[in-house]
Amino acid sequence: MDGVEVLAADPDPDPDPAAAGEVRGRELAEQLGVAYADTYQEVFDWGPDAVIVTAENARHRALVELAAKHGVGAVLCEKPLATTAADGEAMVAACRESGTRLGVAYPVRFHPAYGALRRAVQGGSLGGVLAVAGANNGYLPTGLRRWFTDPELAGGGALMDHTVHIADLLDDLFGADVRAEEVYAQANNLMYAEEADAETAGLVTVRYSNGTVATIDCSWSQPRSHPAWGGLELQVVGERATVEMDAFGQSVTGFDERSARGVLLPWGVNLDEILLRAFLYGTAAGGVAVADGEAGLRSLRVALAARESARVSRPVPVG
Repeated sequence: MDGVEVLAADPDPDPDPAAAGEVRGRELAEQLGVAYADTYQEVFDWGPDAVIVTAENARHRALVELAAKHGVGAVLCEKPLATTAADGEAMVAACRESGTRLGVAYPVRFHPAYGALRRAVQGGSLGGVLAVAGANNGYLPTGLRRWFTDPELAGGGALMDHTVHIADLLDDLFGADVRAEEVYAQANNLMYAEEADAETAGLVTVRYSNGTVATIDCSWSQPRSHPAWGGLELQVVGERATVEMDAFGQSVTGFDERSARGVLLPWGVNLDEILLRAFLYGTAAGGVAVADGEAGLRSLRVALAARESARVSRPVPVG
């Protein structure tokens, strides 16, 4: 982006990142053509206007609090906000006390299809929302994303990774007066049991205070042969109409005879770029806002309730 300078730091990666097939730190920065600092202190001495935290989920709190301690004006944290509600609450509190604007990276909020669905729901053309069916599926994370399958670093598996995206969309869609109240979930690791310690498949049912019931398929069920790494679909059933969106539907598909595999060529907007522009420069009039820390905490609570429900095999309240 014009007018934006980037300085990256990753001074404390895993003891042996090569063992996980990872390229990190200075080597990765050089591959990406990004300036690199050997310590976090060098970054703060540089005087950043904003910080983006992309570490493992379990390390989000420490880095967000570090940025807030150094008086950084804005922090964008990768999702989920944290791995525990206590950590998420502490992050929100630290940023509030320091005057730091805390955002959470949920790019699908900025998809044109979601914008159209949002206008239809909030404009009343659907009538009351009765039910929502959502699916956020993907490949089993490997390579640079291998830590996603580590319950300690990620806070869980597929339930933690994918539930929060749709939970955030529904949090934004329903507005401040509607909250998730109860969650029932089932999960297992029958898929990729030898490759992951965490759950690799899950189905989450969420009951909201307005009476809407939503289901979320959050599984790492995309086969390796599939041409796209993942997808996100949402179906909203109202009293008068049903609206559907496919966040990865802007694509041309076909078949490559040489590789005997399907081909998917995406087109359309760059959601990451739109998210970053909104974070750095603000939301356009009437546009969707970057999820703030409180919103990130609410979607985290849904995912945590899902993990607890799957553990005890009964519905649990959203904390």
